[in-house]
Amino acid sequence: MTTPLDERALSKLKWRCRRGMLENDLFIKRFFVRHEGRLTPRHADALTQLMDLSDNDLLDLLLRRKEPADDLDSPDVREVLGMLRTQPPGDTATQRSTANPQGNPT
Repeated sequence: MTTPLDERALSKLKWRCRRGMLENDLFIKRFFVRHEGRLTPRHADALTQLMDLSDNDLLDLLLRRKEPADDLDSPDVREVLGMLRTQPPGDTATQRSTANPQGNPT
């Protein structure tokens, strides 16, 4: 079993994950709330690869508009992407905001 990230590495990773798009920040915030205690260096490397993307490309992956390709298509990146995409049970507010970002009735 791989050891979890230490506090300093986790703090640096959170700083690296700051984004300019609110929608991405919401996914990332939820990710850290749910998974920060068990993130490993392998997860951190994969998350860093995702953070190298532009905001729009990252959002396309998070919303399943696209799937990882080329250098991003690795088991570690897919695992972290799955962790980012997973919604807590009963989180209907997030489901509504990603399905209909304007909040308009459908």
